[in-house]
Amino acid sequence: MALNYIWFAFFIIAFAVALVKLIVFQDMEIFPAMVNSTFDMAKTGFEISIYLSGVMALWLGLMKIGEEGGMVKVLSRLVGPFFSRLFPEIPKDHPANGAIIMNFSANLLGLDNAATPLGLKAMQEMQTLNTKKDTASNAMIMFLVLNTSGLSIIPLTIMVDRSVVGATNPTDVFLPILLATFFSTIVGLIVVAIYQRINLLDRVILAYLGSITLFIAGLLYYFSTIPQEQVNLISSVAGNLIIFSIIISFLVLGYRNKINLYETFIEGAKDGFKIAVKIIPYLVGILVGIGVFRTSGALDYLVQGMGWIIGSIGFDTDFVEALPVAIMKPLSGGSARGMMLEVMETNGPDSFVGRMASIFRGATETTFYIIAVYFGSVSIRKTRYAITAGLMADLAGILAGIFIGYLFFH
Repeated sequence: MALNYIWFAFFIIAFAVALVKLIVFQDMEIFPAMVNSTFDMAKTGFEISIYLSGVMALWLGLMKIGEEGGMVKVLSRLVGPFFSRLFPEIPKDHPANGAIIMNFSANLLGLDNAATPLGLKAMQEMQTLNTKKDTASNAMIMFLVLNTSGLSIIPLTIMVDRSVVGATNPTDVFLPILLATFFSTIVGLIVVAIYQRINLLDRVILAYLGSITLFIAGLLYYFSTIPQEQVNLISSVAGNLIIFSIIISFLVLGYRNKINLYETFIEGAKDGFKIAVKIIPYLVGILVGIGVFRTSGALDYLVQGMGWIIGSIGFDTDFVEALPVAIMKPLSGGSARGMMLEVMETNGPDSFVGRMASIFRGATETTFYIIAVYFGSVSIRKTRYAITAGLMADLAGILAGIFIGYLFFH
């Protein structure tokens, strides 16, 4: 529903701005330029989707091997003790626990197709424990906010999109996105823990969060003490090493569990091709809307307004052109993706703005969509503080993304 209103707004605002330019400034080229942009962006959307089919087939094939080989179950065992403390209302032997852990494990691996049904299953199981059927329980809110924080080990779609538009090193945003989503997740967790009076100083929680936080802090400190060229080099090498190591672990685990690696890969790759073809009309639609919005000058006015506000405070404004991606993401994943692609097409995927757009898209999540789908699946009408906590997590991810983006790429 949000995407419907956003898409409509792109065209209406663009038409209004163009009409003012025609009448007030006698700009005779504005409407021909807007019509031409619809053809150009439709062509761009189709070309991206076709290239995307091969890359998506490759990665979803590899992800299928990881899923069938038991990687999700391995992650479930690793994080089980931690999650049992975050959801004290759920009995240890309740089926909701398994669905929750499996959902987060799938999200960490970027298995969106597996994560969503597992998430809906978790909501249904938690609803059986809910004493107020129209009101979100504490466990549901914790689950939703952690989902909306967007933590993912492999930001697959972002790296794929960067590859599609010709990034020299599509994985160079891997570590920055991972670091930014860590901060959004921590903030979301702390906010909900305060509301629910969960003791974050519990030994198990402290062990998990403390060790990860120390590692992240050490990483950021190290990167802040070395030259920019070394930051880029180390980030690139480390990011690609981690990703390829994950691929190898998928293959080794699958081989150990005696699955047919090649056939499993083919099965997943078929899904990747289907998905790439299926998104053609959606990608064309959103890119045309954004193209018209930019050509009319409306996007420039929006960016200039934000730049003026940020500049008047005294901050550097080089990242501002990527900020619309961050604003769009909580409302609509499709709009944020289209905006990111448009920013990279305009400025180049290896530009600072192009990389910041990628970080912003990875550092935030489709908060309103997730809350609507998950709560709607169990007829929850009273969401309490779920939206507030989710948006605070998104804001933390954006702020962290700005800092980390400058540290790595500026």
